[in-house]
Amino acid sequence: MTKVTIYTDGAARGNPDGPGGYGTIISFVDSKGEEHIREFSAGYRKTTNNRMELMAVIVGLEALTKPCQVTLYSDSEYVINPFNKNWINGWIRKGWKKSNNEPVKNTDLWKRLLAAKQPHEVTFVWVKGHAGHPQNEQCDRMATTAADGDRLLEDVRTE
Repeated sequence: MTKVTIYTDGAARGNPDGPGGYGTIISFVDSKGEEHIREFSAGYRKTTNNRMELMAVIVGLEALTKPCQVTLYSDSEYVINPFNKNWINGWIRKGWKKSNNEPVKNTDLWKRLLAAKQPHEVTFVWVKGHAGHPQNEQCDRMATTAADGDRLLEDVRTE
């Protein structure tokens, strides 16, 4: 399996329901030892920070064309904890309800993330945001630039 590193970040202005964006960097080294980097970002008219954090991860995983061994870095505990603390399996068992029986928000994106993750071996790693991590800082710049752009998409929610 190809080893891939994905860095992600999401941003929103006037959260909730202000403009937002995400930034994603995918990096891998080929068999010749050459590093390949792809960057993705987009902005949305009305969204939330959490939706953009999820979109950054989804876009990175959906860009992979074959099963990979992925190390995914995010500064969002909202994204990392459900996997590292095994909350997501409980949500699914309970019909997308949290331990307090309240509905899980953004289930449309959580389901899309699970589908995108399925063919891969993914390790989720939390990094402290705005702490000088070069790729996290770059993803943040990409996300905020996209949120501040003039070609904003509609965040279509299907939940």
